[in-house]
Amino acid sequence: MTWALSLVGAGLVLFVLRDVFHTLWHPTRHGGLSRLVMRAVWRLWARPGATVRRVSLAGPTGMMTVVAIWSLLVAVGCALMYWPHMPGDFSYSSGLAPSSHAGPLDALYVSLVTLATLGLGDIVPTSGWLRVLAPIEALVGFALLSATVAWILGVYPALARRRALALRLSHLRRSRATARALDTDGSAALIDALATAFATVTVDFLQYAESYYFYDGEEHISLPAQLPYATRLAAQAAQARHPDVRVAGAALRTALDDLAGVLDARFLRTGGAPEGVFAAYAADHGRGRSSEGGGDPSASRGS
Repeated sequence: MTWALSLVGAGLVLFVLRDVFHTLWHPTRHGGLSRLVMRAVWRLWARPGATVRRVSLAGPTGMMTVVAIWSLLVAVGCALMYWPHMPGDFSYSSGLAPSSHAGPLDALYVSLVTLATLGLGDIVPTSGWLRVLAPIEALVGFALLSATVAWILGVYPALARRRALALRLSHLRRSRATARALDTDGSAALIDALATAFATVTVDFLQYAESYYFYDGEEHISLPAQLPYATRLAAQAAQARHPDVRVAGAALRTALDDLAGVLDARFLRTGGAPEGVFAAYAADHGRGRSSEGGGDPSASRGS
């Protein structure tokens, strides 16, 4: 029974460390826990009819929930390793009766104190391997704190890049540039820069998949709302007379297809064309047909 509990506890700790590794340093679909929690919180908070304020809290709440679950599972895992050895392999401060402080809650208390690196010292392990386990748990607690900071420092810049791209598209759409104005060397460079920005956003979705579950708020900084315009802009550039604009348009179209592929494979699973994927993305983030990013750029064609 002692070793069975210890194995279960060690398994929980290793499971959390594996999930942290896959979430932050090797983001694949093998991590599981963090994305499952983020998805569940998103579905719960972003249901139809939810207020903007409530939806905007889904991402931060999901991240807080993930970190809390990581910490709790590590604490429970180590408590399962401590509990079978209490009170015999532990030293108690004066005033504490060992026989009265040897239950599962006491083991969890020791684990939480160790994980948080508080070092209260009222109950400490005295046997060989338990004395090694305690500082290892403290190191895991420090690693979880560092991982949380690294996660925040990674996700929020990714959100800023996504919103900045949406804002650039919104500026271009609202400028109502004519077809002739978009058929120049400068426009080729602009469209190519947009393709590069879309490639960066695609990598962000791969590296920080949890950023998908953050609501972008206003339409002008919402990428789901601006994607239809980007699609039309790529189609217009493909029909331009200037060869550099056509090349840049093809690059933008490819970047959009890659983004649609990542969104569909990782989050939406529609199995449809890029336009259908973008429509599903907009619907999932509360963007209907009225938020399709304005009119067709070709509507302002000059002579």
